[in-house]
Amino acid sequence: MSEPQGFDLARYQDPMVIQRVLHSAKTIAIVGLSANELRASYFVGYYLKRHGYRIVPVNPRETEILGEKCYASLTDIPETVDIVNVFRAPDALPQIARDTVAIGAGALWCQFGVINEEGAQIAEDGGVTVIMDRCLKVEHARFVGRMHWLGFNTQRITSVRTGLQ
Repeated sequence: MSEPQGFDLARYQDPMVIQRVLHSAKTIAIVGLSANELRASYFVGYYLKRHGYRIVPVNPRETEILGEKCYASLTDIPETVDIVNVFRAPDALPQIARDTVAIGAGALWCQFGVINEEGAQIAEDGGVTVIMDRCLKVEHARFVGRMHWLGFNTQRITSVRTGLQ
């Protein structure tokens, strides 16, 4: 998926903003969290729960995921949410952004490939911090110290290999 012409995606990927959001959050609503253990959303939710975050699943087709009550929509959640993490198609983002603003969440975090300029603008206009086209689990591992022991923290993740020497 490519970003729209003239859309500055880099402004939604600032490492300092990402670190601030990660360090200040306690409760994360995951929109599109799947009960299927093989799905990326499940793995991310499982990882975040293991690292001390309160996870609130948002999926109208489920009643419970990861041992937590599942809600049909963001507006059904009865508690304060710090981050809304989105595992949905980009077209769903404008309404999710409206709901994120309505519940007073601090940040809208859009996973890899969830890129929608209108959704980002709606959230920003409502005072919500936006992080886009980044994986919450990967960024947590990078900035909260679960990845640095593998090597230098270059702030880049790559699988490029030079081959055999």
